[in-house]
Amino acid sequence: MWGVRDIARAIDFWAAALDYELRDQPEEDWAVLVPHEGQEGIQLSLKLTTSDTAHRHHIDLFTEDQSGEVERLLELGADPVDDWEYEPDADYVVLRDPEGNPFCVVQV
Repeated sequence: MWGVRDIARAIDFWAAALDYELRDQPEEDWAVLVPHEGQEGIQLSLKLTTSDTAHRHHIDLFTEDQSGEVERLLELGADPVDDWEYEPDADYVVLRDPEGNPFCVVQV
């Protein structure tokens, strides 16, 4: 996830910089860019943020087996983030890597 202050500007910049396209219609505070069909690469999530102190950048790992991937990552040394306040329809789980950096495991 890449924290940005202007979603539209970030979409324009990162789509051009990476030669990517929108995966879906962007939301007011969220967009996902992906490689053009047939190209290789990872997707980039853009999230509107207004905080100067929050982690503005972290990795989102996308998987079709979220619970299995979370279990695997915990076995590798990740830690759960038990006090995270999830939205009711959250499709992600927040973990911390061994250095304490947060990242998300997102159900596709």
